Amino acid sequence: MSSLRPLLLVCAALTLQGCLAKAAVDVVTLPVRAVGAGVDAATTSQSEADEKRGRAIRKHEERFAELEREYAKEMERCADGNDEACEKAARINEETEELLRNPPERR
Repeated sequence: MSSLRPLLLVCAALTLQGCLAKAAVDVVTLPVRAVGAGVDAATTSQSEADEKRGRAIRKHEERFAELEREYAKEMERCADGNDEACEKAARINEETEELLRNPPERR
């Protein structure tokens, strides 16, 4: 039994070296990984910016198409003599012109 003890100690020492080295690497790289994660969270990639711009453009175009349909409907009612429809068509026209003056931001 006493002859196995040194062999077990040598094996244990060799096995624990790997664990200690891995723990040391983890401790050293932890701040670097934490900063990297913070930078990723704080910045917007080009693809994310492009997706956001695409969504804004689609939303703008959808609203414009919706206003066109509403305007045509109200103008038809206005032509039939409905003064309220004429007023609503004028408001829709103003909103449409506002959309045309202020397209989504370019970056």
